[in-house]
Amino acid sequence: MPTLPLTLVVITHNEAENIARCLDSVPFAAEKLVIDSGSEDDTLAVAQAHGARVLHQDWLGFGPQRNAAATHASHDWILALDADEYLSPALANELAEQLPALMAGASPAIVLRRSTIYMGRPMRWYRPAMGEKMARIYHRQRARWADVRVHESLRYEGTAPIMRAPFNHANNPTLAHKQLKVLRYAELKCLDWLDKRKPVRMWQAPFVFWLAFIKDYLFRLAFLDGWRGFMIAQTAASYALYKRMRYYEMRNNPDSVALARVALTRHKIDR
Repeated sequence: MPTLPLTLVVITHNEAENIARCLDSVPFAAEKLVIDSGSEDDTLAVAQAHGARVLHQDWLGFGPQRNAAATHASHDWILALDADEYLSPALANELAEQLPALMAGASPAIVLRRSTIYMGRPMRWYRPAMGEKMARIYHRQRARWADVRVHESLRYEGTAPIMRAPFNHANNPTLAHKQLKVLRYAELKCLDWLDKRKPVRMWQAPFVFWLAFIKDYLFRLAFLDGWRGFMIAQTAASYALYKRMRYYEMRNNPDSVALARVALTRHKIDR
């Protein structure tokens, strides 16, 4: 497959099990760039063996880390993937055919559809896991990641074309992995809220879990995916509630921020 003047950028930390699949799924990228924040496994060696240029960047938070990574790319057009994401062959072919014309135009970004693999199998009905639209290809002079610690997204003006074929997300190999990620992401989100001095609304807490669960389980069709759908809805609802409890603690016991950072770092949940 001919290469295109585009850089695949992947931010990593201990992703030796995933990085090769991610890199190999983008055969048309003229450059593959891995920005690592201190892996202790074989991530760097595996990435280099699969054609990536590897650089180190101390962890800045998801949005700032992606923006910093973009400055090291050799090309203005960037495809951003996580290490546990990879293009389907159908999407790789679609992009190889359509990118030359799109990259020659004025679009700031290109939207891809993400399909989630959960508990070893694709989700079939749960809406956020079926073709979730995400801007992942962009021109770095026309788009920029939001400067947030977690749940970052691209900011740009104008419209972005949408590809039809999906890319895949191997979402957490076990429930244990998922719970650890929930703990980390909740901490990062609460720190963003703390920076903004978001009001504490604990009166919402008794309702948050059930409203979030009903939204995902019923209205987003998780129930059609059986027990896996129940589990993904329950996890999402627990995350929504825990964030609010943890933020209440941060505001009412400021010492808990530093204490939690020490514990999360010690157990390698955060860095």
